[in-house]
Amino acid sequence: MNNLALLLEQQGKLNEAEGLHRRALEGFESQLGPQHPYTLTAVNNLAFLLETQGKLEEAEGLHRRALEGKESQLGPQHPSTLVSVHNLANLLHKQGKLEEAEGLQRRALEGRESQLGAQHPDTLKSANNLAVLLKQQGKLEEAEGLHRRALEGCESQLGPQHPQTLTSVNNLALVLEKQGKLEEAEELYRTALTGREGQLGPEHPDTLSSVYNLADLLEAKGSFAEELHGPDAEEVRASRNNLERFQQEHGPVV
Repeated sequence: MNNLALLLEQQGKLNEAEGLHRRALEGFESQLGPQHPYTLTAVNNLAFLLETQGKLEEAEGLHRRALEGKESQLGPQHPSTLVSVHNLANLLHKQGKLEEAEGLQRRALEGRESQLGAQHPDTLKSANNLAVLLKQQGKLEEAEGLHRRALEGCESQLGPQHPQTLTSVNNLALVLEKQGKLEEAEELYRTALTGREGQLGPEHPDTLSSVYNLADLLEAKGSFAEELHGPDAEEVRASRNNLERFQQEHGPVV
């Protein structure tokens, strides 16, 4: 039942998936109890689906329940507990609850460093997510340091062309642009764009995001008109329009 719900969710059949996730959760609670690992996994799965549907308050309650259960059953430093810390932090970030989200992201990062090591992909994700949150709060210097750390780790562990590495390149460029470090930001935007075009294709939302970011930076520098003209400018405008349509349908990408 749980697996069918996950499959339906992947197919975009969210209402049917929600019904099955709720039924699976009720069954696990009845047969195994509210603190069993299977039950807590079902709690987590339903929370993610509700988050996708925009039902953020109920999703928050379920993420908190999953975290409390894992802390009780597995301990506060267990990798599975830290996943729940990370998940709740991301949801709170979406809701604009930035102070609590920051505390949880720091906890997730410190726990993963301790339990998994500084170069583990999950640790690097936590470093990246904390940096994104700090950038939103205007804590740009610390955000830059974390983005550089995440990028170096991703390059080392995953390779320079991995999508997660290219996301780190893009995110570092964003915070550098915010600080006025436009030359380095431009170089990184170009690296991200070239990599995403090669790995994901020219119409992928991440590629379009890189086109948009580079175009905005060039405009800010006053070089957009002289560097992007004729067919190139038309391609950028078309890409921006495609990205804007995607954002209207699916929400923003970075």
